Amino acid sequence: MLLKDIRDYQILFLGLFLVVGIGTRDWTLRPELIGVAIATSLATQWILSLVTGKEQMTNLRSALITSLGLSLLLRADHWTTMAIAAAIAIASKFIFQVGDKHFFNPANFGIISALILTPDAWVSPGQWGEEWWYGLLFAGTGGMILQRVGRWDTTAAFLGSYSLLEAIRNLWLGWTWDVYWHRLMSGSLLLFALFMITDPRSIPNSRIGRVVWAVCIAGLTFILRNYFFVSTAVFWALFALAPLTILLDVLWVAPRFAWQEGDEGAGEEPLTPNSCTEAINRVSPNSCTEAINRVSLTQH
Repeated sequence: MLLKDIRDYQILFLGLFLVVGIGTRDWTLRPELIGVAIATSLATQWILSLVTGKEQMTNLRSALITSLGLSLLLRADHWTTMAIAAAIAIASKFIFQVGDKHFFNPANFGIISALILTPDAWVSPGQWGEEWWYGLLFAGTGGMILQRVGRWDTTAAFLGSYSLLEAIRNLWLGWTWDVYWHRLMSGSLLLFALFMITDPRSIPNSRIGRVVWAVCIAGLTFILRNYFFVSTAVFWALFALAPLTILLDVLWVAPRFAWQEGDEGAGEEPLTPNSCTEAINRVSPNSCTEAINRVSLTQH
């Protein structure tokens, strides 16, 4: 059923952002590149699903979300670059897995791969400008999705930590607060915080793990942006710290997120000593005796 899955809302909102961005910001984004990103992502997901036999076909939604994310953030001169980014992004879900969980954000992995492997790819963090209504649009739609998936903690930890670090630096340098707000009022930063860093299938499962992870990404973003002058610092920080998810899931065990009932390998309780003990307790000697007695009565 349409819009039954929360990913349907993500697809709707990301598609809306794409239309609004092209219509109001006059982006130099060719429609054929969007088509290439979508077609390549869906085809790669379908082929690898058949090859591995692990992923369900319903995950074509996730592939479409990845392609829309690439279209919103990545720029390229040639269609082959967008195709490479989309194919690598989807393939990363199948390659970089631990316990059937991928730990790289697919769109982020595709963006970084394109920046490294191709000569004509770039990201424009300031493409959304600083208009306040973009922030309201992102916060409203992103908030609706985060309320459904329960990942507000990740966004709050990231934006709170990063804002605090920028405020301390602003005070230390004696700058006016106009400079501070200028550095924070970025549509791309909000898009990243609300829709990319909160992907529930690739971030830590536990709440404390997500908070620690988001704070680390905020710290690395701050360092890369202010001391190494990397304009795309948020994407590099997420890419570099994505493997930290594995360690945090080991330190703080929690159930995996499930988009909907029936998702393969999702939403299962982790295997712990307590869960094993509970399973043994359920099968008590009394229950076994009762079962034997029933069989005996039936035979007689």
